[in-house]
Amino acid sequence: MKDSLAVAAIQMVSAASLERNLAEAGALIAQAADAGAKFVALPEYFCFMGKKETDKLVLAETEGVGPIQDFLSKTAQRHNIWLSSGSIPLVTPDPARVFNTQLIYDPTGKQIARYDKVHLFSFARGQESYDESRSILAGDAVKRVDTPVVNLGLSICYDLRFPEFYRALGVVDLILVPSAFTYTTGKAHWETLLRARAIENQCYVLAPAQGGVHENGRRTWGHTMLIDPWGEVLSVLPEQAGVVSGTIEFSRLLEVRQSLPSLSHRVL
Repeated sequence: MKDSLAVAAIQMVSAASLERNLAEAGALIAQAADAGAKFVALPEYFCFMGKKETDKLVLAETEGVGPIQDFLSKTAQRHNIWLSSGSIPLVTPDPARVFNTQLIYDPTGKQIARYDKVHLFSFARGQESYDESRSILAGDAVKRVDTPVVNLGLSICYDLRFPEFYRALGVVDLILVPSAFTYTTGKAHWETLLRARAIENQCYVLAPAQGGVHENGRRTWGHTMLIDPWGEVLSVLPEQAGVVSGTIEFSRLLEVRQSLPSLSHRVL
């Protein structure tokens, strides 16, 4: 039986400069790895937060090719870590839209999994308005990844609001939720939803986030978190760039599932 896994989530306030974002991400990943993390996760769109929604189209890469993916692969290999990309823009059949894609890399730098965000966020209240479908093409499948160190359920940001999505993953050790929650929706719902997903699925949740005021004027909620399968927040960073670190204890997963075997009580 696996014993434990040191993990880290990176929080950023990404800018409109790819080079600047990659440099900052590289420094934060190095900080996490130097502190002992073996699995590191970046936030949604760690590589770019443009001044308008369509700016990301210019940076969209084909799977397996491009400077963002080269950075991720080489960084995982350099630090001998498992690495989640958070999300990056990949090309789609529609030239006006991209996939919002999470990639997982092993310690050799090999990409071992891909997940395209399924649920696309929209919100309108007063002067605040968002509609991801204008520039993003939705994925169509859930994705779990069973690795030698941890069994993962992949999701991105707005997926968090759909509990049936996580049920479809099956039983996993760790759910990843890289995000760029708005300040408004994050303040109201972020922690509640993350803790609910951990409790319902009796697993750890690692949620790397964007957290601060970006060059485009958007304010993201931040509060990157690691939550245990009982719903306890183990570590949190409210705002600004930094690292949230912690440990997945596989004995804790077993303890929670044995004491309250709700996963085996499901009838639907």
